[in-house]
Amino acid sequence: MKKTIFTGSGVAIVTPFNEDGSVNYDALGNMLEFQIENGTDAVIICGTTGEASTLTDDEQISVIEYTVNKVNKRIPVIAGAGSNDSAHGLKLCKRCEEVGADGLLIVTPYYNKTTQKGLIKYYSDISNTVNLPIIMYNIAGRTGLNIAPKTVAELSNLDNIVAIKEASGNISQVAEIAHLCGDRLDIYSGNDDQVLPLLSLGGKGVISVLANVAPKYMHDMVMKYLNGDTAEATKMQLDCLDLVHGLFCEVNPIPVKAALNLMGMQAGGYRPPLVEMEQADLDMLEKSMRDFGLIK
Repeated sequence: MKKTIFTGSGVAIVTPFNEDGSVNYDALGNMLEFQIENGTDAVIICGTTGEASTLTDDEQISVIEYTVNKVNKRIPVIAGAGSNDSAHGLKLCKRCEEVGADGLLIVTPYYNKTTQKGLIKYYSDISNTVNLPIIMYNIAGRTGLNIAPKTVAELSNLDNIVAIKEASGNISQVAEIAHLCGDRLDIYSGNDDQVLPLLSLGGKGVISVLANVAPKYMHDMVMKYLNGDTAEATKMQLDCLDLVHGLFCEVNPIPVKAALNLMGMQAGGYRPPLVEMEQADLDMLEKSMRDFGLIK
């Protein structure tokens, strides 16, 4: 059995920006402390929610290094480092290892994509390049490329490929992955509205957008389920659905950064092509936050 990177709720944290578009490290530091104080079990930095695709390489590594130093081993720091260009991705992975990340979140190649054979080579090359534990990231809705369960099973035989973030939304596929991989691979939900279904198939937790604004809630929900209080965990999953819908009413991370700003967390704006929310969507998000008790 491989070592589990974390159990519970890992936050897919935003990257806050100043008015001039530069990274707001003070705000990021405050967000990290907020997460740790409220029970988050891991920080996933520079993933989709962290707008990694519009950060320069130097910015991305700087944000990861800052997070590693700020967190200071209190919880694991998992760095997003995937690319559609394998050579570029390998360089990012090496730099993440050099600055002290505890693990890597590696998205599938996007746009040019590849075949299942290509995915095996892509992840195998990364596995052979670094010593860090690797979480594969399956999100075909963004990349146009699904990691087939048989491909996942083959990759799970590699020593440092330890988990998958499953954001396909296909629970049947998750069940097949669990069946084929057994204890060779941990599974994390990549969808905040499907955490409990995935846990019921043996999942270890969630990599969560919702945890940006409700870290204790997400941690408690996962732990209640894992500790046997399935009735309360189920109620919590259902009770947060309106807020989840609000946080995904536009392209992530547009709504969650707006939500953090409403909470006074200074998430700032967005890197283009992302833009401010439509007013009707913002009104819906605000209502869901008030109903959930996040703002008055």
